[in-house]
Amino acid sequence: MSETGVQSAAIHERAHEAMQDAHLQGAYRSSTLRLYNHRLTAIGEVPGFEPLRQRGRELKREVMDHLDEYLAQFADNVERQGGKVHWARTGEEACTVVLELVRKAGAQEVVKGKSMVGEEIELNHALEAANIRAVESDLGELIVQLSGERPAHIVAPAMHKTRHDVSDLFRDKLHSEPTEDPERLTAIARGALREMFAKAGVGMSGANFAVAETGSIVTIENEGNIRFCSTAPRVHIALVGIEKIIPRLSDLGVFLRLLGRSGTGQKLTSYTSILTGPRRAGEDGPDEMHVVMIDNGRIATLADEKMREMLYCIRCGACLNACPVYRKIGGHAYGWVYSGPIGALVTPQLAGLGPARELPFASSLCGACREVCPVKINIPDMLLYLRGQVQERFPSARPANSPVSERRGMRLWAWTMKRPWAFALGGAMARWGSGFLSRSDAEGGRRWITKFPFFPFSNWTDGRDFPAPDPAPFRERWKRMSE
Repeated sequence: MSETGVQSAAIHERAHEAMQDAHLQGAYRSSTLRLYNHRLTAIGEVPGFEPLRQRGRELKREVMDHLDEYLAQFADNVERQGGKVHWARTGEEACTVVLELVRKAGAQEVVKGKSMVGEEIELNHALEAANIRAVESDLGELIVQLSGERPAHIVAPAMHKTRHDVSDLFRDKLHSEPTEDPERLTAIARGALREMFAKAGVGMSGANFAVAETGSIVTIENEGNIRFCSTAPRVHIALVGIEKIIPRLSDLGVFLRLLGRSGTGQKLTSYTSILTGPRRAGEDGPDEMHVVMIDNGRIATLADEKMREMLYCIRCGACLNACPVYRKIGGHAYGWVYSGPIGALVTPQLAGLGPARELPFASSLCGACREVCPVKINIPDMLLYLRGQVQERFPSARPANSPVSERRGMRLWAWTMKRPWAFALGGAMARWGSGFLSRSDAEGGRRWITKFPFFPFSNWTDGRDFPAPDPAPFRERWKRMSE
C-alpha cells in the first residue's frame, strides 16, 4: 500500500536521496529528455503553434470566468443523455459517493483507468478499506500500484522504473518469467488484466475534458484500457475535477492538438473517446453512467485572483519534463500526487499551504515551465506569490536548505539594492577582485572564475565556473550610449 496524506515537508531529504541514486537519475534523465525533445519536434510541425496556445488559454479563461454557468450546462446535458451527476465538495465526499455506487452495483471488483483525481482523493485506499478490489488498468498505474507507490509523473506514472525494474516487479507480483522486452512486459500485464475486465461490475475513469455543450466526457490515452474500463463493465463512474470543463465540442480540437504534442510529442494520442451517456439500443457500453464532479479545493482557488490561473492546467506534464529540478529529484520527492512545477502550485492549493509550504521553494524560477506550458500558465510568478504567502502565514518557517549565512546574505543584498551608492561600490570592488581570480576562456574572450577561495561562493565553483563581471559596468555603457 502506498503512503497516504501529504508528505511534502520531507522534500529536501527525499531530494537528497534521489540525487544520490545513480539508477534513479538515469531513469529520470533519459525519460524526461526524450519527452522534451519529442515535444520540440512535434510543435515544430504545427504552423501557428503559438496562436494555438493563446487560443487554449483564452478558452480556459472563459471557462473560469463563467464556471458556474458551464457546470450547470454540463450537468443538465449529462442527465439529458441518461447519465447521472453527483457533486462532491471534498475528496472524502467523492469516495463516499463512489463506494455507494459500487455497493449498489453489487460489485466486489472494479477496474480503473488512469485518473490523477482518483489518486488525489486516495480512492484506492477507500475501496480497499471497504474490501473492494480495485485494479489499475493503465500499464504505468499498474506498475506503481504493484510497487505500492504513488505516480512519479502526471503522464508517465512509472517514469522512475527501468525495464529491469519492471521485469523484477512482474516476476515477484505476477509470477512471470524474467524479460526486459517491452512487448513481452506489456503482454504480461495484458494477460493479468483480461480477467478483471471480464468480471468487474464497475469501471472507473477520469476525464481529460468535459464538454458543457453536449454533456460528454473525453478521455485520451495510448493503450485503450480507459476505453475498456468505460465500456465493458455494466456501470461506468467518471471522476471529474470541476476545472476540466470546456465550453463546446468544437473547442476540443484546440486542446487535442495541444495536449498530445505537449505531453508526449504525438500529433494525436492513439485513443480519444467521447462518452455521452450510457449505451443506447444497439450500442456497446455501460447500462449506467455516473459522473462525480469534484471540488476538493478548486472553488477556493477560483476565488483567489492570484492563483486561479492554476486551474487552466490540462495535465500534459510538459512542465515536469522541462524542469531542471524535477529532472534531478524526481516525482516522489514532492510528497503527493502532483509533482514538478505544477505540483508546487496544486499541492498547496488543494492540500493546504501548511503541509506543502516547502514546495514553492523547490524551483530555480528559470521559466522553462512557463515556456512549455500549452496554455501559458505563469508558474514562476505564482510560485513567488506562494513564497510570499508562506513568509506571511508562517514567519518562522524557512526552507530547510536555507542556512543562516544565506539568509544574512540575502538581507545584505536587499540593503545594497536599496542604496545606489552601495550597489555601485560593491560592483567596483567585485570587478577589482575578479581581476585576480578570473581567467580567459579558450577563445580568449569571456573571463571566468573557476575557483572562489572562500565560502559561500566556493560552493558555486565546486561544480561550475562563475562568469567574471564585465570590466565596464552597465550604467557606464548606458551613459555612453545615451550621450
